[in-house]
Amino acid sequence: EKYKWIEYHKWKFSATAYTKLAGNLVLSSRAKFGFLGYYNSKLGPPPFERFYLGGDGLSGFALDGREIIGMRGYSNNTLTPKNSYGYTGGVIYNKYTMELRYPVSLNPMATIYMLGFLEAGNAWSKFKDFNPFDVKRSAGIGVRIYLPMFGLLGLDWGYGFDEIPGMPGANRGQFHFSINQSID
Repeated sequence: EKYKWIEYHKWKFSATAYTKLAGNLVLSSRAKFGFLGYYNSKLGPPPFERFYLGGDGLSGFALDGREIIGMRGYSNNTLTPKNSYGYTGGVIYNKYTMELRYPVSLNPMATIYMLGFLEAGNAWSKFKDFNPFDVKRSAGIGVRIYLPMFGLLGLDWGYGFDEIPGMPGANRGQFHFSINQSID
């Protein structure tokens, strides 16, 4: 009954820049930001449409409209706010990515490129806790293969530098697989 006539607003921002460094070596810089607000202070933020951060972005199916944001080097959803009942999702998040890419094959039937990346991001359950510089960091390497019959396939290995309280090992070396989408 509490959420019978819920109203909210959701804002997302992303920016991407590609810089050719030398020959076919390209630097990809990306920044993402999301905010979930509400109109009724008695209800607060809605329990759905929240941001879940961490892992490969292939976390499965849910009926609450959650937005899953992959972040390599951490296990799925480990950067998502939680309470005593489990993951609640964030109402605000940010993520920064820098990738250095180099093509191995530019053949249209099998485009392959190698990459190295640095990522940083976090999610918060309250706007008052938001700090764009309080981020969890990771780095790693990967490969992308574009095959016309399958789309974009990716395999990355990432290492998270920051410990996650209450989750030992959630930030150690992680392999992440993606199919027909970017991990970012």
